[in-house]
Amino acid sequence: MRLEGRTAIVTGAGSGIGRASAKLFAEEGARLALVDRDAAGLQETLSLVREVNGEATTHVGDVGDANFAEAVASEIVARHGRLDILITAAGFSCGGTVLTTDPADWDAVFRTNVGGTWLWARTAVPQMQRQGCGSIITLASQLAIAGGKGNSAYIAAKGAIVSLTRTMAVDFATDGIRVNAIAPGAIDTPMLRRSFARHANADEVREASRSRHAMNRFGQADEIAQAALYLASDASSFTTGTVMVVDGGWLAA
Repeated sequence: MRLEGRTAIVTGAGSGIGRASAKLFAEEGARLALVDRDAAGLQETLSLVREVNGEATTHVGDVGDANFAEAVASEIVARHGRLDILITAAGFSCGGTVLTTDPADWDAVFRTNVGGTWLWARTAVPQMQRQGCGSIITLASQLAIAGGKGNSAYIAAKGAIVSLTRTMAVDFATDGIRVNAIAPGAIDTPMLRRSFARHANADEVREASRSRHAMNRFGQADEIAQAALYLASDASSFTTGTVMVVDGGWLAA
């Protein structure tokens, strides 16, 4: 098993990419801390982890809360003596242009996506420095590279995650800490389905998004989890500061 004996924190573990990554990491031997604001979703993920004989704890809270992040990291280190992997999969999207996005919604998107990356990395890095190793995996988006319509706060936040990932990779490379981002295309998750539902012509928007991918389909959360596993494992030992695009050909089309 590629992650046997390692400890991982997965934010956004209550659904989507976070859930798929947690299940796969458990199958590969990792001990998990599952983080999300959705208590019911976390319990469903925990059940999936236990089905594959995985070990996990659940932690319900706001990923943009610094005290919550510090408390979870401290608990995990106290329990296991180490922290090897952090994947910041928690995300939030509200839709809208810079003219139509409410300032409170803008702040909420940045709190979850950017704050939820920075704060959890901030709590993980000191332990990883003490160990001399660690892997941090952030979630960007193909839209951070290509741009897109009607989702300005989300796209700006994902662009910030790309830049943050690269600077963390440089800052901590000599500490043995690797920091990489995954930039998925449109992945069939609850968040994607909610984003389509915001539109009066939801079916048309969904079809336009699907057909924009060269592979003519949406991605599955399990496919992004496989990319996360590569970045978490020793197979990517010389990989840091990269943005791994897993987008079904969106950027190539």
